[in-house]
Amino acid sequence: MATTRATWAYRDRFGDGFGRTYFRRFGPGVVSSVGLGTYLGDPTDAVDDDYERALIAGLDGGCNVVDTAVNYRCGRSERVVGTALERADVDRDAVVVATKGGFLPFDGERPADPAGYVRETFVENGPVDPADLAAGYHCIAPDAIEALLDRSLDALGLETVDCYYVHNPETQLRIRSREAVYDELEATFERLERRVERGDIGRYGVATWRAFRVPPEADGHLSLPEVVERARSAAKTVGRAETGFEAIQLPFNVHMADAFTARTHEFEGERRSALSVAHELGLDVFASASLGQGDLTGGLPPSVDAELTGDTAAQRAINFARSAPAVTCALVGTSDPDHVAENVAAGTFDPLGARAFDSVFE
Repeated sequence: MATTRATWAYRDRFGDGFGRTYFRRFGPGVVSSVGLGTYLGDPTDAVDDDYERALIAGLDGGCNVVDTAVNYRCGRSERVVGTALERADVDRDAVVVATKGGFLPFDGERPADPAGYVRETFVENGPVDPADLAAGYHCIAPDAIEALLDRSLDALGLETVDCYYVHNPETQLRIRSREAVYDELEATFERLERRVERGDIGRYGVATWRAFRVPPEADGHLSLPEVVERARSAAKTVGRAETGFEAIQLPFNVHMADAFTARTHEFEGERRSALSVAHELGLDVFASASLGQGDLTGGLPPSVDAELTGDTAAQRAINFARSAPAVTCALVGTSDPDHVAENVAAGTFDPLGARAFDSVFE
């Protein structure tokens, strides 16, 4: 598990090589505000090799956040993360490792009959009740999430995951009511609170795509205040004084800025944005899709681009995400080793201050 001593030592290793606020407080220590993502890429040995080199370069170069999921690249991404952690010149307890469970994973490659694989592996011979299966491959029921967490720990080769996310819980809204999704989340949070107590995870949260960015009347909406309240209730049920629910993940970039601009949550008698609510609730926010899955490397809107620092469009896009209030870390895909140095170097430039960030939207 990442520790105070090791993460601060990691920060000190780079001296004044990065700009102000590049390293930010998270959990017991500090993390880089540029993180290494592992979502994109085919499930092949060649892409594994690229990821391994890229992750090692990032870990050695100033990024101590790695984000993955049990299903990414048919389960290969977690295995590569584990290998990179072993081979990088960085102590394990200097790195915050996050993973997710919810989408049922394949084992190294896409099977010829995906539905049959899910049925045989997870339903007939596993922890998934067919009634809990959404879209044919998504389940966040307590037994399933615990099984996926154990699978992740094994694939990563780790005793502890620093942050564990329930992955895209809004997918369950396809088969059940919003209230039923909250109930299932609370039941699953109880299990995760116990896993925090056991030391299997440092903390937990939810990783979402639409849930916190769309208004209450939208089909995919989940209330962030309600989700946090369910986590607090879960902690109370298992006898913990404070909840281990400490982080959320959602997309944020120049073209997907609604986590800041859209007032999608009822909170303390008014409508507020997801980032505003997260800040008030003391949650850390990890921004996914900081480069729009590569689309923003070609350029940003001129009015925004002019306000940002960075030598390249990619660096300026990363620094936009790093500048948002409540964002602890902007996650960037690392499948291409040649891009890692450029992405990490975004942190040598200062992010926008609060007033300058607000002015972008005026």
